[in-house]
Amino acid sequence: MKRIALMVIRSIFVLPFYFLNIFRLCNIQKYDAATRYAYLHKLVPIVNRRGRVTIECHGIENLPKETGYIMFPNHQGLFDALAFLETHERPFVTVMKKEVKDTILLKQIIQLLQAEVIDREDIRQSMQVIMNMTRRVKEGENFLIFAEGTRSRNGNKLLEFKGGSFKSATNAKCPIVPVALIDAYKAFDTNSIKKLTVQIHYLKPLYYEDYKNMKSTEIAELVASRIEQTIREYESH
Repeated sequence: MKRIALMVIRSIFVLPFYFLNIFRLCNIQKYDAATRYAYLHKLVPIVNRRGRVTIECHGIENLPKETGYIMFPNHQGLFDALAFLETHERPFVTVMKKEVKDTILLKQIIQLLQAEVIDREDIRQSMQVIMNMTRRVKEGENFLIFAEGTRSRNGNKLLEFKGGSFKSATNAKCPIVPVALIDAYKAFDTNSIKKLTVQIHYLKPLYYEDYKNMKSTEIAELVASRIEQTIREYESH
């Protein structure tokens, strides 16, 4: 958490301006998704630099040309979303757990991105989120969801990817984009403020023709294995 404090201290004189703009952009009737996202996409690299974090991005060319895909990364911690907001140029929607929905600033980010909030202990509500995602992906929105369900506390090691997380993709018949995050946990989940490089690897997508005959658990295993392979290849670089 020391790095968060560093980001705040080094941005102290402009934080009110940032907050005011974020609150202003929460007016979704006035500002479209592209405008709202563009502000975060411009702001996040500044904040990351002030936290002494460099994002090393690979494979951006692997993202589908058409919108309406879902990204499935490994989940390392609170910094993960910032790596996406800096490197992913097109708007995307996140799926966040209900525990953060009333946290100051995160609450506004949820509104700004029109994120889906999921209660994993409520089956009916979780199914509604999956249906919402399916509809929105079919309409051309891009999504980000963490298939592990919670962050791994073992560095670059993955937890089990849950098959149910892939239901919205199979229902929408949309591209699935595996994404490997490396060393993102070091940003906020350690007490270091040393200069840090976080890697994000957008891997080649799975299209519906690639996975249509697979069970959701098999898709989950395949996506996890591709991410694990990438981490093994690059984590020592």
